[in-house]
Amino acid sequence: MVSKLTRRDFMRTSALAAGAAALSLNIDNLQASPADVEQPFQTKLHCAQIVGAITPEQIEGLAKLGYEGVETTLWDIEPEKAIEARKICESFGMKIHSVMRAWTNVNVEGQAAADVESMIRALRAAAAYGASSILLVPCRTGVSSPAPWDFKIDYDPETCEVKSVCEGDNAPYADYIKAQNEATIASIKYVKEAIPVAAYEGVTIGLENVWNNLWCTPEFFGAFVRSFDNVWVKAYLDLGNHVKYAKTEDWLRALKGITCKLHIKDFLFDKSKPNGGDFVPIGKGSIDWKSVRNVIEEVEYNGFVTVESGGFTDAEHAKIFENFFAGKDILEGV
Repeated sequence: MVSKLTRRDFMRTSALAAGAAALSLNIDNLQASPADVEQPFQTKLHCAQIVGAITPEQIEGLAKLGYEGVETTLWDIEPEKAIEARKICESFGMKIHSVMRAWTNVNVEGQAAADVESMIRALRAAAAYGASSILLVPCRTGVSSPAPWDFKIDYDPETCEVKSVCEGDNAPYADYIKAQNEATIASIKYVKEAIPVAAYEGVTIGLENVWNNLWCTPEFFGAFVRSFDNVWVKAYLDLGNHVKYAKTEDWLRALKGITCKLHIKDFLFDKSKPNGGDFVPIGKGSIDWKSVRNVIEEVEYNGFVTVESGGFTDAEHAKIFENFFAGKDILEGV
Protein backbone atom coordinates (compact mmCIF):
# COMPACT_ATOMS: atom_id res chain seq x y z
CA MET A 1 0.00 0.00 0.00
CA VAL A 2 1.41 3.35 -0.98
CA SER A 3 1.18 6.11 1.65
CA LYS A 4 -0.39 9.38 0.63
CA LEU A 5 2.18 12.24 0.61
CA THR A 6 0.81 15.37 2.21
CA ARG A 7 1.83 18.88 1.24
CA ARG A 8 3.61 19.23 4.61
CA ASP A 9 5.59 16.01 4.04
CA PHE A 10 6.54 17.19 0.57
CA MET A 11 7.84 20.54 1.85
CA ARG A 12 9.79 18.86 4.67
CA THR A 13 11.37 16.34 2.31
CA SER A 14 12.28 19.04 -0.22
CA ALA A 15 13.90 21.17 2.46
CA LEU A 16 15.98 18.26 3.75
CA ALA A 17 17.10 17.39 0.23
CA ALA A 18 18.06 20.99 -0.49
CA GLY A 19 19.99 21.21 2.76
CA ALA A 20 21.84 18.00 2.02
CA ALA A 21 22.70 19.23 -1.47
CA ALA A 22 23.96 22.53 -0.09
CA LEU A 23 26.01 20.73 2.55
CA SER A 24 27.50 18.48 -0.10
CA LEU A 25 28.34 21.51 -2.24
CA ASN A 26 29.99 23.28 0.68
CA ILE A 27 32.06 20.23 1.61
CA ASP A 28 33.21 19.78 -1.98
CA ASN A 29 34.36 23.38 -2.18
CA LEU A 30 35.71 23.77 1.36
CA GLN A 31 39.44 24.42 1.67
CA ALA A 32 41.06 23.21 4.90
CA SER A 33 42.33 25.94 7.18
CA PRO A 34 46.00 25.84 8.24
CA ALA A 35 44.93 24.52 11.65
CA ASP A 36 43.20 21.56 9.97
CA VAL A 37 46.23 20.53 7.96
CA GLU A 38 48.42 17.93 9.61
CA GLN A 39 51.73 19.51 10.56
CA PRO A 40 54.92 17.43 10.32
CA PHE A 41 56.38 18.94 13.50
CA GLN A 42 55.06 20.14 16.83
CA THR A 43 57.91 22.59 17.40
CA LYS A 44 57.42 26.09 16.02
CA LEU A 45 60.31 27.88 14.33
CA HIS A 46 60.42 31.54 13.29
CA CYS A 47 62.69 32.94 10.59
CA ALA A 48 64.84 36.04 11.06
CA GLN A 49 67.55 38.07 9.36
CA ILE A 50 70.57 39.91 10.81
CA VAL A 51 70.47 43.67 10.36
CA GLY A 52 72.30 46.76 11.57
CA ALA A 53 70.44 50.04 11.81
CA ILE A 54 66.72 49.47 11.26
CA THR A 55 64.80 51.35 8.55
CA PRO A 56 61.15 51.10 7.47
CA GLU A 57 62.11 50.18 3.89
CA GLN A 58 64.31 47.32 5.03
CA ILE A 59 61.80 45.87 7.50
CA GLU A 60 58.90 46.22 5.06
CA GLY A 61 60.88 44.28 2.45
CA LEU A 62 61.70 41.45 4.87
CA ALA A 63 58.13 41.30 6.15
CA LYS A 64 56.79 40.91 2.61
CA LEU A 65 59.12 37.93 2.13
CA GLY A 66 57.73 36.22 5.22
CA TYR A 67 60.43 36.97 7.76
CA GLU A 68 59.09 37.20 11.29
CA GLY A 69 61.94 39.00 13.01
CA VAL A 70 65.42 40.45 12.96
CA GLU A 71 68.54 40.34 15.09
CA THR A 72 70.36 43.65 15.24
CA THR A 73 74.10 44.16 15.58
CA LEU A 74 73.49 47.69 16.86
CA TRP A 75 73.89 47.10 20.61
CA ASP A 76 75.64 50.37 21.50
CA ILE A 77 72.54 52.52 21.25
CA GLU A 78 70.48 54.76 23.47
CA PRO A 79 67.19 53.18 24.66
CA GLU A 80 65.18 55.95 23.01
CA LYS A 81 66.60 55.06 19.60
CA ALA A 82 66.02 51.36 20.26
CA ILE A 83 62.37 52.08 21.07
CA GLU A 84 62.01 53.90 17.74
CA ALA A 85 63.41 50.86 15.93
CA ARG A 86 61.05 48.60 17.85
CA LYS A 87 58.07 50.67 16.72
CA ILE A 88 59.19 50.43 13.09
CA CYS A 89 59.33 46.65 13.30
CA GLU A 90 56.04 46.35 15.13
CA SER A 91 54.33 48.45 12.45
CA PHE A 92 55.11 45.66 9.98
CA GLY A 93 54.29 42.82 12.37
CA MET A 94 57.98 42.09 12.94
CA LYS A 95 59.95 41.53 16.13
CA ILE A 96 63.52 42.45 17.08
CA HIS A 97 64.16 39.17 18.82
CA SER A 98 67.85 39.51 19.74
CA VAL A 99 70.82 41.87 19.97
CA MET A 100 74.27 40.75 18.88
CA ARG A 101 76.83 41.94 21.42
CA ALA A 102 79.26 39.31 20.00
CA TRP A 103 82.94 39.22 20.99
CA THR A 104 84.22 40.30 24.37
CA ASN A 105 87.54 39.55 26.05
CA VAL A 106 86.85 39.06 29.74
CA ASN A 107 89.88 36.74 29.92
CA VAL A 108 92.22 39.59 28.94
CA GLU A 109 93.73 41.51 31.82
CA GLY A 110 92.36 45.03 32.03
CA GLN A 111 89.53 44.34 29.57
CA ALA A 112 86.90 42.66 31.74
CA ALA A 113 85.40 45.72 33.46
CA ALA A 114 84.75 47.52 30.17
CA ASP A 115 83.32 44.37 28.62
CA VAL A 116 80.92 43.82 31.53
CA GLU A 117 79.71 47.40 31.08
CA SER A 118 79.17 46.69 27.39
CA MET A 119 77.14 43.58 28.27
CA ILE A 120 74.95 45.69 30.54
CA ARG A 121 74.52 48.33 27.84
CA ALA A 122 73.54 45.62 25.35
CA LEU A 123 71.03 44.12 27.80
CA ARG A 124 69.38 47.49 28.34
CA ALA A 125 69.29 48.14 24.61
CA ALA A 126 67.73 44.71 24.07
CA ALA A 127 64.98 45.49 26.57
CA ALA A 128 64.21 48.75 24.75
CA TYR A 129 64.19 46.92 21.42
CA GLY A 130 61.74 44.40 22.87
CA ALA A 131 64.30 41.62 22.34
CA SER A 132 64.37 38.55 24.56
CA SER A 133 68.13 37.86 24.30
CA ILE A 134 71.60 39.11 23.56
CA LEU A 135 74.27 37.07 21.82
CA LEU A 136 77.57 37.07 23.70
CA VAL A 137 80.92 35.44 22.98
CA PRO A 138 82.59 35.88 26.38
CA CYS A 139 86.21 35.34 25.33
CA ARG A 140 88.63 33.63 22.96
CA THR A 141 92.18 32.36 22.76
CA GLY A 142 94.69 31.80 19.99
CA VAL A 143 96.83 29.34 21.94
CA SER A 144 97.68 26.19 19.98
CA SER A 145 95.16 23.39 20.53
CA PRO A 146 94.49 19.88 19.18
CA ALA A 147 92.97 19.46 15.72
CA PRO A 148 89.18 19.88 15.94
CA TRP A 149 88.54 16.16 15.38
CA ASP A 150 91.14 15.14 18.01
CA PHE A 151 89.50 16.86 20.96
CA LYS A 152 88.56 14.56 23.81
CA ILE A 153 88.18 16.81 26.81
CA ASP A 154 88.34 15.50 30.37
CA TYR A 155 86.91 18.09 32.74
CA ASP A 156 85.47 18.42 36.22
CA PRO A 157 81.67 18.56 35.77
CA GLU A 158 81.30 20.81 38.82
CA THR A 159 83.95 23.45 38.08
CA CYS A 160 84.44 22.79 34.34
CA GLU A 161 88.19 22.80 34.99
CA VAL A 162 89.95 20.93 32.19
CA LYS A 163 92.37 18.14 32.99
CA SER A 164 93.24 17.02 29.46
CA VAL A 165 92.07 17.87 25.95
CA CYS A 166 93.03 14.82 23.89
CA GLU A 167 94.10 11.24 24.22
CA GLY A 168 97.75 10.51 24.95
CA ASP A 169 100.41 13.09 25.80
CA ASN A 170 98.88 16.45 26.72
CA ALA A 171 102.19 18.18 27.44
CA PRO A 172 102.15 20.02 24.07
CA TYR A 173 98.82 21.55 25.08
CA ALA A 174 99.68 22.67 28.60
CA ASP A 175 99.38 26.34 27.63
CA TYR A 176 96.04 25.68 25.96
CA ILE A 177 94.67 23.88 29.01
CA LYS A 178 95.77 26.82 31.15
CA ALA A 179 94.12 29.30 28.76
CA GLN A 180 90.92 27.25 28.64
CA ASN A 181 90.65 27.13 32.43
CA GLU A 182 91.38 30.84 32.76
CA ALA A 183 88.68 31.61 30.19
CA THR A 184 86.12 29.48 32.04
CA ILE A 185 86.91 31.10 35.40
CA ALA A 186 86.83 34.63 33.94
CA SER A 187 83.60 34.01 32.00
CA ILE A 188 81.77 32.63 35.01
CA LYS A 189 82.97 35.49 37.19
CA TYR A 190 82.22 38.37 34.84
CA VAL A 191 79.08 37.13 33.08
CA LYS A 192 77.58 36.61 36.54
CA GLU A 193 78.07 40.34 37.16
CA ALA A 194 75.62 41.06 34.34
CA ILE A 195 72.97 38.54 35.45
CA PRO A 196 71.12 40.91 37.84
CA VAL A 197 70.63 43.35 34.94
CA ALA A 198 69.52 40.52 32.65
CA ALA A 199 66.95 39.44 35.25
CA TYR A 200 65.73 42.99 35.80
CA GLU A 201 65.37 43.66 32.07
CA GLY A 202 63.98 40.21 31.28
CA VAL A 203 66.67 39.51 28.67
CA THR A 204 68.56 36.21 28.36
CA ILE A 205 72.34 36.18 27.93
CA GLY A 206 72.91 33.73 25.05
CA LEU A 207 76.49 32.40 25.09
CA GLU A 208 77.85 31.49 21.66
CA ASN A 209 81.00 29.78 20.46
CA VAL A 210 82.35 31.27 17.23
CA TRP A 211 85.64 29.52 16.52
CA ASN A 212 86.97 31.12 19.70
CA ASN A 213 88.99 27.95 20.41
CA LEU A 214 87.22 27.33 23.73
CA TRP A 215 84.64 24.78 25.02
CA CYS A 216 85.19 22.84 21.81
CA THR A 217 82.99 19.77 22.37
CA PRO A 218 79.21 19.66 22.72
CA GLU A 219 79.24 18.10 26.19
CA PHE A 220 81.85 20.49 27.54
CA PHE A 221 80.09 23.57 26.21
CA GLY A 222 76.82 22.29 27.64
CA ALA A 223 78.44 21.77 31.04
CA PHE A 224 79.91 25.28 30.89
CA VAL A 225 76.53 26.90 30.17
CA ARG A 226 74.82 24.81 32.85
CA SER A 227 77.50 25.77 35.40
CA PHE A 228 75.84 29.19 35.68
CA ASP A 229 72.74 27.42 36.98
CA ASN A 230 70.70 30.46 36.06
CA VAL A 231 67.62 30.86 33.86
CA TRP A 232 69.08 34.08 32.41
CA VAL A 233 72.16 32.36 30.94
CA LYS A 234 71.67 29.93 28.05
CA ALA A 235 73.36 28.82 24.83
CA TYR A 236 73.00 30.62 21.52
CA LEU A 237 73.77 27.83 19.06
CA ASP A 238 74.90 28.33 15.48
CA LEU A 239 73.93 25.21 13.54
CA GLY A 240 76.94 25.52 11.23
CA ASN A 241 79.73 26.85 13.42
CA HIS A 242 80.90 23.60 15.00
CA VAL A 243 80.72 20.95 12.29
CA LYS A 244 84.48 20.48 12.37
CA TYR A 245 84.24 19.49 16.05
CA ALA A 246 81.08 17.36 16.03
CA LYS A 247 77.85 16.86 14.10
CA THR A 248 75.23 19.57 14.45
CA GLU A 249 72.84 16.96 15.85
CA ASP A 250 75.29 16.26 18.71
CA TRP A 251 75.44 19.95 19.61
CA LEU A 252 71.65 20.21 19.64
CA ARG A 253 71.28 17.19 21.91
CA ALA A 254 74.02 18.34 24.30
CA LEU A 255 72.34 21.73 24.65
CA LYS A 256 68.80 20.41 25.07
CA GLY A 257 66.79 22.63 27.36
CA ILE A 258 69.40 25.40 27.53
CA THR A 259 69.31 26.78 23.97
CA CYS A 260 67.68 30.19 23.69
CA LYS A 261 68.20 30.92 19.97
CA LEU A 262 69.65 29.41 16.77
CA HIS A 263 71.71 30.76 13.89
CA ILE A 264 71.78 28.91 10.59
CA LYS A 265 74.69 28.54 8.16
CA ASP A 266 76.45 25.62 6.47
CA PHE A 267 79.97 24.22 6.53
CA LEU A 268 81.75 21.83 4.16
CA PHE A 269 83.95 19.62 6.34
CA ASP A 270 87.38 18.79 4.91
CA LYS A 271 90.26 17.64 7.12
CA SER A 272 92.76 18.59 4.41
CA LYS A 273 91.89 22.27 4.80
CA PRO A 274 93.72 24.40 7.42
CA ASN A 275 90.45 25.26 9.18
CA GLY A 276 88.88 21.85 8.73
CA GLY A 277 86.78 23.04 5.83
CA ASP A 278 84.95 26.12 4.61
CA PHE A 279 81.71 27.95 5.25
CA VAL A 280 79.46 27.57 2.20
CA PRO A 281 75.91 28.62 1.24
CA ILE A 282 73.20 26.73 3.09
CA GLY A 283 72.51 23.35 1.53
CA LYS A 284 75.94 23.05 -0.07
CA GLY A 285 77.85 21.78 2.94
CA SER A 286 78.11 18.73 5.17
CA ILE A 287 75.02 19.28 7.31
CA ASP A 288 72.07 16.90 6.92
CA TRP A 289 69.30 19.47 7.28
CA LYS A 290 66.44 16.95 7.40
CA SER A 291 68.18 15.18 10.26
CA VAL A 292 68.82 18.48 12.03
CA ARG A 293 65.14 19.43 11.75
CA ASN A 294 64.18 16.11 13.28
CA VAL A 295 66.57 16.65 16.18
CA ILE A 296 65.21 20.15 16.75
CA GLU A 297 61.87 18.41 17.19
CA GLU A 298 63.48 15.82 19.46
CA VAL A 299 65.00 18.43 21.78
CA GLU A 300 61.78 20.46 21.67
CA TYR A 301 63.32 23.75 20.62
CA ASN A 302 60.77 26.44 19.78
CA GLY A 303 61.92 29.87 18.71
CA PHE A 304 63.81 32.00 16.23
CA VAL A 305 66.29 30.74 13.65
CA THR A 306 68.36 33.60 12.21
CA VAL A 307 70.21 33.28 8.92
CA GLU A 308 73.91 34.18 9.05
CA SER A 309 75.02 33.10 5.61
CA GLY A 310 75.62 34.36 2.09
CA GLY A 311 75.17 32.94 -1.38
CA PHE A 312 71.44 33.58 -1.70
CA THR A 313 69.08 36.54 -1.84
CA ASP A 314 66.72 37.34 1.02
CA ALA A 315 63.89 35.83 -1.01
CA GLU A 316 65.85 32.63 -1.61
CA HIS A 317 66.75 32.39 2.07
CA ALA A 318 63.04 32.77 2.88
CA LYS A 319 62.33 29.74 0.68
CA ILE A 320 65.18 27.85 2.37
CA PHE A 321 63.59 28.60 5.74
CA GLU A 322 60.23 27.33 4.48
CA ASN A 323 61.81 24.08 3.33
CA PHE A 324 63.88 23.62 6.47
CA PHE A 325 61.01 24.25 8.86
CA ALA A 326 58.84 21.74 6.97
CA GLY A 327 61.58 19.09 6.90
CA LYS A 328 61.90 19.14 3.10
CA ASP A 329 65.00 19.16 0.91
CA ILE A 330 66.45 22.50 1.94
CA LEU A 331 67.12 23.74 -1.61
CA GLU A 332 63.86 22.52 -3.12
CA GLY A 333 62.54 25.24 -5.43
CA VAL A 334 65.39 27.65 -4.64
